[in-house]
Amino acid sequence: MKKQVATKTQGADLKRSLGITDSTSLVIGTMIGTGIFLKAATMSQLLPNSFHVFLAWGIAGLLSLIGALVYSELGELFPEAGGEFIYLKETYGDGIAFLYGWQRFWISSPATIAAYGVGAATFLTPTLPNNFGFNNTLIAFFFITFFSILNCFSVYLGGKIQTFLTALKLFLIFGLAFGILFFTKEPANSFSALTANINSDFTWSAFGTAVIAALWAFDGWNNLPMAAGEVKSPTKTIPLALIIGTGLVFIIYIVTNYSFFYVLPVAEIQAGNSALHSNALPVATLAAQKIIGDSGIIFLSVAFVLSALGAMNGSILTSARVPYSMAHLKLFPKLFTILSNKKSPYVSILIQAFWACILASRGSFDQLTDYVVFSSWIFYVLNSLAVIKLRKTLPHRQRTYRVPFYPFLPIIFSVCAFLLLVNTLIEAPKESGIGLLLILAGVPFYYFFRKK
Repeated sequence: MKKQVATKTQGADLKRSLGITDSTSLVIGTMIGTGIFLKAATMSQLLPNSFHVFLAWGIAGLLSLIGALVYSELGELFPEAGGEFIYLKETYGDGIAFLYGWQRFWISSPATIAAYGVGAATFLTPTLPNNFGFNNTLIAFFFITFFSILNCFSVYLGGKIQTFLTALKLFLIFGLAFGILFFTKEPANSFSALTANINSDFTWSAFGTAVIAALWAFDGWNNLPMAAGEVKSPTKTIPLALIIGTGLVFIIYIVTNYSFFYVLPVAEIQAGNSALHSNALPVATLAAQKIIGDSGIIFLSVAFVLSALGAMNGSILTSARVPYSMAHLKLFPKLFTILSNKKSPYVSILIQAFWACILASRGSFDQLTDYVVFSSWIFYVLNSLAVIKLRKTLPHRQRTYRVPFYPFLPIIFSVCAFLLLVNTLIEAPKESGIGLLLILAGVPFYYFFRKK
């Protein structure tokens, strides 16, 4: 049996300030960002019928829910700062764990933060007068820098900001969805029309790409365990927050997407803001215009910006804890262990913000999200299989929570995720290839830190 001494000290200097409300808000807030407002257009372009678009949303939601169930057991076993890094280290050793932390630091975390910054700027820019001279990149820089500095002060402040932004975005999203469903006078599609619209244009490759797009909207359910060292009663709070948060987001996404297709023809959804139509209005704005007209665009844009910023704040708060944990184990430079007076890893946060700003200036929203999803899901597969391995290597560890329907759920999750990764390699070789190269670039650095 492996010794657990090393990880027991992880986060010992951090302060446990996140309760069940803050933790659940963190799960919901990091999941609901920009994807719910933007990805419907991309998915409809890939699958030009509404039934398969809903099916892609459903599969992405179920995979995310299964992932949360799996991570709940891992989070109870290792309630320390670092999350997935600790799970992989205890299961596969330092090498795989380092490559995860490496890709998290260089790809997943900064690209996620950058994507939220670009998404927020995309919503805000149309409401600003042209003579202001602001563009999406400058606005994204400001948002990334501002929220990173806020999170340098303390996790308590970051948690309270997260709770407020999450509550606000839930109110706005529910208001938008139910306003469309109950106040639309002439719906574009009935429920029977949506479910009956199945044609022969379906291909598995396009469907897999659409599922990947939907997975970006659900991404973030794995973030809470990264801040486990700052969660109160983590063995109880983490599983409960993951399950409640992911389940609620699944319901919200289905209802919200149904409202979009209820009020808009498929052709209008396909013409929404996306890589193909970068200057178009987001699908959510087009849908809301049907009930409140052009006068509501500014209000909606502000609402969407707040949603994106809530997800950004949650990502900033949690992601910086991974290099902090790695540095504690001497697998990353020591400066990442430096804490502020309020016990926040501010050096890690600021370096993360700097790299996120660079990525925001270099990639489009869809490019950034493709990098995140592909790179992240490689390690989601390894973590789901870790549950099975740890049941054998640590059979006597206390588990008040166990993955239901074991081992079927971890196996189903791993197989589906692997198939999606293969499909992404085929359909988006450039983005996935860059992701793989960046991960493998960490190998020589691992041996450097190991030797040192």
